[in-house]
Amino acid sequence: MDKLELAARIAETAVLRGQFTLRSGRTSTWYIDKYRFSTKPDILRSLGGMIAASIPEGTTLLAGAELGGIPLVTTAAMAADLPCLFVRNQKKDYGTAQRFEGAVEASDHVVLVEDVATTGGQVLEAAVDIAETGATVSTIVAVVDRMQGARERIEEAGYAFLPLFTVKDLGIDPSQP
Repeated sequence: MDKLELAARIAETAVLRGQFTLRSGRTSTWYIDKYRFSTKPDILRSLGGMIAASIPEGTTLLAGAELGGIPLVTTAAMAADLPCLFVRNQKKDYGTAQRFEGAVEASDHVVLVEDVATTGGQVLEAAVDIAETGATVSTIVAVVDRMQGARERIEEAGYAFLPLFTVKDLGIDPSQP
């Protein structure tokens, strides 16, 4: 599936209209339901290839935050033949009591995979936690940029930001609330 076909497929599958409250607390008349696109095999497979193609040389590990980033980082890791790391929203208090599932080393060069970026809050939290291990996070790849501040916050924090699509690519006017 080429980029235009994939954008159209994501739009028809995942763009919802109505009244929604976003993770950031903002309200919106449109919503991109990441689970609707990340649970479709054809879309997920194509996204894995696109994400893999955008990974900078020297990357040794891919990471994704729960829950939406897990299928995306998994398919990207398979397409890129790189290991991946799952980042929990919070450290679990049972079993191994880890914040991460998988292995991260101080020598790792990490790309974080994000589903839909609005303000960048969750992915920036994950980047800070990964950096605390000594690993280097260089880039954040998002499937969709809502064009509502994520790019600015992510780049301000020192990371490259590579969205595969913006809401404009999905036929949404970002100035509409």
